[in-house]
Amino acid sequence: MQVIYGIHPSIEALRSGRDEIEKIVLARGRRGPDVKKIRDIAAEKKIPVEFGEREYLDRLTNGSAHQGVVCQCKPYAYYELDEILDGCRDSVNDCLILILDCIVDPQNLGSLIRTGHCFGVAGIVIPEKRSASVTSSVIKASAGAAHHVPIARVVNIARTVDYLKERGFWIYGADVSCEKDLRSFDYEGPICLIMGSEKKGIRPLVKKKCDFLVSIPMMGHFDSLNVSVAGGIILHEIHERKFGML
Repeated sequence: MQVIYGIHPSIEALRSGRDEIEKIVLARGRRGPDVKKIRDIAAEKKIPVEFGEREYLDRLTNGSAHQGVVCQCKPYAYYELDEILDGCRDSVNDCLILILDCIVDPQNLGSLIRTGHCFGVAGIVIPEKRSASVTSSVIKASAGAAHHVPIARVVNIARTVDYLKERGFWIYGADVSCEKDLRSFDYEGPICLIMGSEKKGIRPLVKKKCDFLVSIPMMGHFDSLNVSVAGGIILHEIHERKFGML
């Protein structure tokens, strides 16, 4: 069984419409408008709520900062890639898919899920191996955005890129070593952005399959950014080019 903890991730999980929460545990004496909101939604959805000592909630979350709210859930149910693509049918030219090639830090994965949701990605793709999965800590780091953006997990990223190309997608890869400014593109049509791992970036075979490589122009003494920060900058630029100002 998986747990979701914290006020905002719990509220977003309840609002998402996904039938995954089986029980909510509140710290004894926990009150306030946010807790009332959680209890009201739980009552509407007929989800049982119980109260426990904080030590019990600490054990459920392995000592994480739960804010007195823990949801006991079914394991995260990943989407199929075709389910994500089916959601783009009505506006396929505006479709933006984010592929995260071997992001291993749960905080980075959660942050990128949140950023992707904020900038309108239709779905996120991660590999089954050599990658963080959608766990309680990832959901917390995403502030609950993992409940609102479909996430698919695939066996082979390279083959997934080939499949997306067959479906008409242009593939952009973030690569600090390339000299092509991300502002040089118009990002028209259905596109996929690939962000690589924290240490090595996009794997060589996946990089070869990209139609374009983009980099972020920078000043200062560092030649790269944290992957979640870089992803936010690139996704913001793509959103502005495709859809105009936020």
